[in-house]
Amino acid sequence: MPRYRFGPAGKPVEYRGDMVGVPEFLHSIGLNALEYQAVRGVKISENKAKRLGEEARKYDVLLSLHAPYYINFGSPKEETRRASIERLNASIQACKWMNAYIAVFHPGYYKGVTEEEALKNTIDCLKEVAEYRGSIGAGDVWIGPETTGRISQIGTLDENIAICREIDRCKPVIDWAHMYARSLGEYITCLDHVIEVIEKLEKELGSEAVKPMHIHFSRIEYGKGGEREHHILADRDYGPDFEIVCRGLVETGVEAVIISESPILEKDALAMKEICSRLCGVECIAD
Repeated sequence: MPRYRFGPAGKPVEYRGDMVGVPEFLHSIGLNALEYQAVRGVKISENKAKRLGEEARKYDVLLSLHAPYYINFGSPKEETRRASIERLNASIQACKWMNAYIAVFHPGYYKGVTEEEALKNTIDCLKEVAEYRGSIGAGDVWIGPETTGRISQIGTLDENIAICREIDRCKPVIDWAHMYARSLGEYITCLDHVIEVIEKLEKELGSEAVKPMHIHFSRIEYGKGGEREHHILADRDYGPDFEIVCRGLVETGVEAVIISESPILEKDALAMKEICSRLCGVECIAD
């Protein structure tokens, strides 16, 4: 029986207080995952990160971390790539402090390079990140390239699989909304698409890639270049549909950590939990 955890990408919208208190709040409302947002820079101190980790362990909240948006491993400029390495290294360090199991990041952009060059640059940079990870004793932290939502970005499913073939303890983070937006609404529209993604991950990278799958979800608005804006689950003017994602997870039997990137974060995390509970029973929900 697959088991699913649910939680928000960042501080819950209805929570007022210090970030260290978030795990207790999430536990009180029935959620058990949290993706710490370092998207504007890794600014958390070692002491506070460790306190957050202690609270997460106390309340059985599984932590992940989203690295800064200012990462571009594909850049033709060496100084940009080096700064990107430093930012992901800092994210790995913060993961170690707080005991977050994966550092999620957007790999970068194709601007100024071919897609092949961007991918090679990314892999070369991540080899350095992996060396740093080992040097600080954080070898259990996963490196998680996220499927990206704009056609100008590195981060198709195939690119992220190619990256993870070359980097130890690396697995793609599947943002279903981004995949939908990047395809201009042509993909992640049916159960077969969801199953195809899951089966490709497991076939290409092995069972560890789906133990658990790390997932982002919201509905999303897109334009000709892909992603524009995230929307709430109840807004049916936008896709994709979370029910087909949960059905795909249930049918393939994989475990997942499901992070809500909806504008109403924890509320839609609870809504997704309810959908999965209805589809596979409460035994699917990690307590």
